[in-house]
Amino acid sequence: MIRFRPAYIALLLIPALTLLQGCIDNDIPYPRIQQDIISLAVAGESAAASIDNKNLRATVYLGEQTDPHKVRFTDYAYTEGARSSVDLLGNTYNLTSPLKVTLSLYQDYVWTITAEQQIERYFTVLGQIGPTAIDVAGRRVVLYVPDSFDLHDLTIESVKLGPKDNTVMAPDLSAGTRFDGSSPVKVRLTVFGETEDWTIYVDQTKALVTTTAADAWVNVIWAYGAGPADAVNGFQYRQASATEWTDVPASLIQSDGGSFKAAIPHLLPLTEYVVRAVSDDNIGNEITVRTGVGAPLPDASFDQWWLDGKVWCPWAEGGVSWWDTGNTGASTLGQSNVTPSDNTPNGTGKSAKLETRFVGIGAIGKLAAGSIYAGTFVKVDGTNGILDFGRPWQARPTRLRGYYNYTPAIINYASSEFQHLLNRPDSCQIWVALTDMDAPCQIRTNPKNRQLFDKNAPGVIAYGELVRGSDTGGWQELQVDFKYNSTSRVPKYLLVVAAASKYGDYFTGGTGSTLYIDDLSLDYDY
Repeated sequence: MIRFRPAYIALLLIPALTLLQGCIDNDIPYPRIQQDIISLAVAGESAAASIDNKNLRATVYLGEQTDPHKVRFTDYAYTEGARSSVDLLGNTYNLTSPLKVTLSLYQDYVWTITAEQQIERYFTVLGQIGPTAIDVAGRRVVLYVPDSFDLHDLTIESVKLGPKDNTVMAPDLSAGTRFDGSSPVKVRLTVFGETEDWTIYVDQTKALVTTTAADAWVNVIWAYGAGPADAVNGFQYRQASATEWTDVPASLIQSDGGSFKAAIPHLLPLTEYVVRAVSDDNIGNEITVRTGVGAPLPDASFDQWWLDGKVWCPWAEGGVSWWDTGNTGASTLGQSNVTPSDNTPNGTGKSAKLETRFVGIGAIGKLAAGSIYAGTFVKVDGTNGILDFGRPWQARPTRLRGYYNYTPAIINYASSEFQHLLNRPDSCQIWVALTDMDAPCQIRTNPKNRQLFDKNAPGVIAYGELVRGSDTGGWQELQVDFKYNSTSRVPKYLLVVAAASKYGDYFTGGTGSTLYIDDLSLDYDY
């Protein structure tokens, strides 16, 4: 019999253990779980931060009075279990350049945090032609006056080139100051203690009226012009194939000093038009544009439904969804609270019935407001939901039309921030928006990482809403106008949302509040 001493046994085991360890390392790789920033906020923000989980970018929006060199973070939450390379919460950072933050769990994910700050700026002189061009990146101000003006003796009408109360200008060019604009004027701004050198240019022009822009939609063209503030300013237009000009009615002209604009309605889609500004007897340059084509709202009659287990889906079985609901979340504790209904405005087809209910067993559960939206229910987060609001869209509508029927209940459930609404009538809400964000708007209803739609976010092009807190007494027509922040920006997503309880995202509403909607459509004319 061969006997091994303990030392030899140990030597024999070492390569075996090493081989075993190598097998474990190779056969069981670390899981790949992306680490996300869930919520982010700073003191003095003008809008809620936007978080792009796809590109690992987050943007905070600073109010005009917030010093971008000293930004204090008031909220910072990220994927549970991850480690952050930077402790943002409660600390102050310089966001004049991007801030890199690494979130780590098995792998590293490098996030980029940037800041955007919108500052109202203007500089005008008496008698100037059209609007002033302000180049923030180049720190230049360019304006025009008639060629009859003496450039050596100009009078400033209004001026603001930096945040109010936090900007010092040298020399001091305040309203009412007379200055020599015959050559570029250098000014130094001190903004939050940092200096900026700006240059003001004044040019003369023989053109008393200019067509500055024309934005063609589907049945509408937005025209912009510049001319003397004390003249009769307006627009003319014609089809490119025609010779006769049509005057835009004076009732459609909106003026702001020497700048003026108009929405020219009732035009043909997919047609070339020529637009020009006029000022008294003076005629401006011509701009040729082509109108686009509209698109209908898919499945907006709400006639197609199918039942997936306990979840009612507002599209045909096997078809492509365009609308979705909160039914997936509600059905985790109860039944669907958005269902098809035979109650319709014309007595045929189906409508969408949205009902606010308490879902759960006994006192265990929560309020679920009936809601339907253009988008996708992403997943359940505990007893909460994560949703994507928005469908790809490029056309620019003017309003949403349709029919609604609402019966409110008394608010009997309210979150801590809405306790003052208890025992008051509930309100329904139907709203629309257009955005040029790179992704749908992700909604999170979990109070720990709540993220809701912000109509004032920089990526929002247009928004409109209907809110009602009383009984409609049956079916009524609905109209929600899109209010545009810009007529030139082209949308990427359309959002349409209806809810039986306006504050349902905060689990506040009245049990039994019921909203029916049907036959939605979009208008493209004024």
